[in-house]
Amino acid sequence: MSSVPVTITPAPPAAAEPAALLAEAAGAAKCAPCGCAHEASAALAALPPGAPPAVREAARRLAASLTGQRYPCLGCAVCWPAEALAALQEAGLVPEGAACPAGPAVPRPGWPPLPGDYTVLRYTAPVAVCTLGETGLAAAVAAEAGPAVAITGTLTTENLGIDRLVANTIANPHLRFVIVSGEEVAQRIGHHPGGSLLALAAHGTDANGRIVAAPGRRPRLRNLTPAQIAHFRAHVEVIDLIGGRDPAAILAAAEECAARDPRPAPPPPGGPAVPVQRAAPARRTIADPAGYLVVHADAARRLLVIEHYRNDGLLTTVTEAASATDGYTSVLAAGLVSRLDHAAYLGRELARAEHALATGSRYRQDAAPG
Repeated sequence: MSSVPVTITPAPPAAAEPAALLAEAAGAAKCAPCGCAHEASAALAALPPGAPPAVREAARRLAASLTGQRYPCLGCAVCWPAEALAALQEAGLVPEGAACPAGPAVPRPGWPPLPGDYTVLRYTAPVAVCTLGETGLAAAVAAEAGPAVAITGTLTTENLGIDRLVANTIANPHLRFVIVSGEEVAQRIGHHPGGSLLALAAHGTDANGRIVAAPGRRPRLRNLTPAQIAHFRAHVEVIDLIGGRDPAAILAAAEECAARDPRPAPPPPGGPAVPVQRAAPARRTIADPAGYLVVHADAARRLLVIEHYRNDGLLTTVTEAASATDGYTSVLAAGLVSRLDHAAYLGRELARAEHALATGSRYRQDAAPG
């Protein structure tokens, strides 16, 4: 099969990047069934007649490469269709909001409300650790983190990534610090999320949602309100450890932040993601129709002994267990408990009895409330 020489006319600078990104998407097997590429292609169908030929040809090739959609989004660190669409929107070739594969995710009840690449450790800690593009560093920090750290995760884009980081941070009033660590993400299409996050903290955004003085290529926050951005800047301190890759040093900085924790921030716009409820005082326990349990710590045999009685006092079952976990799972599997409060009481008593066996102390079963 012979090849035919093709003369390629260089695209003008405004068109070169989106055309190259669309070409990447058209040649990627993962994009063909992805909703991001399908949405971008639908938006590109409305390109104006005067759009650069390179862009029109790249859009045609993308449309021709698509197969039936199998998933809405893969969550790629760099989404070629989304980046191309954003560039064309900024160039005025595609109207804002025509389609945006990197659009807002639907918040979920609870915290963090938006999905992402993170590990949640504890809700009431004051520090979040962002390791930029280094997933392994985020995992290492999470493995060694103490009570100062609430969440660890990555950040790979200066638009959608920062959108979600800010939304998830202000949804938890306990979070007062974000430590930015790891090597900066400077991919070939110009992402600089770390520097852009620092710029957001220092300078905020302009009237179009663009982060002032950000080094990133397209640092526009489309999914945050001015009130949310103002709340983040007023109540969350961003700590610059960009380039730092030592988990111990990052955690030391987290401890220093926790030592000057100003306590929870005021509620964010829309309220916190997780309302905190005060536990009600315990009331009299209702008798379990399945009967009651008597727990013994057999020090001589180093066993936990659980006796099950009907409510008329008839002993029906004796369970011997080497650990509290073995004991309560066996009792639950046998259907000897039918109420959640009774199950919680059993777990507490077995833990106390297990501690007594381990320490040689005396165990005496506590009565249930009432």
